Amino acid sequence: MDPQYFLSWKAALLFLLMPRGLRCLSVRILNQEPFHVIPGSSLVLKARIELGPLEEVSQVTWEREPETGIDPERVTLASCPGGGPECAGTRPNVRASVEQQEATLQINGYGEAESGVYGVSVTDHAGATATAQCIVRTYEAVHHVSVSVNVSHSTLVCSEAWGTEPRFSWFHERVAVTEAAGRVSGGGATLVWTETPVVCGHFTCTVSNKLGHSSATYTAAPCETEGRGTTAAVVCPVLLLLLGGGLAFVLWRRHRHGNRGERLHEHLDDTV
Repeated sequence: MDPQYFLSWKAALLFLLMPRGLRCLSVRILNQEPFHVIPGSSLVLKARIELGPLEEVSQVTWEREPETGIDPERVTLASCPGGGPECAGTRPNVRASVEQQEATLQINGYGEAESGVYGVSVTDHAGATATAQCIVRTYEAVHHVSVSVNVSHSTLVCSEAWGTEPRFSWFHERVAVTEAAGRVSGGGATLVWTETPVVCGHFTCTVSNKLGHSSATYTAAPCETEGRGTTAAVVCPVLLLLLGGGLAFVLWRRHRHGNRGERLHEHLDDTV
C-alpha cells in the first residue's frame, strides 16, 4: 500500500475521532454590516479565520451575489490556496490574500455594480467548510432635504431621502441653535423649540455626509422680541415730540406774521 495514501486515510480517521473542542473552524468578516463604499474608491473586506490545533486551511474563496432577487447569480471573485498568501482574482481590479489566519479582499475602482452580498468560504484539509457574509452598499450623497413643523408642540422635523450617514445641524436666523434655545432628538432630525412658546423666524436644517451637504429652510411668522419692543417704546415718544415741536413752530410763525401785519396796518393809518 502506498504510504502517502495510508497516511491520508489515517489523518482523516484521526480528524473524525478528534474531540469536538479541537475542531473549531470558523470565519467572520470584520467589517461592520452593512458596509458602505464611496464610488471610485477601494472596497476592502477582511475576514478572521479561527482554526483548531490540528486544522489547516486548504482553500479560501470570495464570492458576491445581488442583495435582492428571486434567483440571485453568485459570482466568484477570488480563490486562494491555503499554502500561500497569493490568490487568483477573476478580474484585473480584484486582489485577495491570506496571511496569519486573516483573509483580505480588495476591489479597486468600486462602482455601483459591485454592491451586493459578499461571502467568504474557508475549507480545511479535511473538507470541512465555514462561511460568512457581509452586505456591501454604495455610499449615497444627501438628497431632498425638507423641514416640516408641528406648531402646537413647537417642533420641527428635518427629513432627508436616502443619503448615507446623514448628520443634522439646526440654525435659527443663521445662528446655530444651542441647547438653551432648543432640544434636538431623533438622531438630530427633530428640534423642539423652547425659547419662545411658538415657532417663529427662519429655521434652517443642514444635512451633510462624506459627499457633501444640502439644506432646507422653514419660514414662520416674525419673532416678537424685547429689543423691538424697546426700540418702539423709544422711537414713538421721540416722533411725538418732533411732531409737537414742529406744530408749535408753525403756530408761532403764523402768530408772528399776524402781529407784523397788524403793526404795519396801524403805521399806515397814522401816516395818512
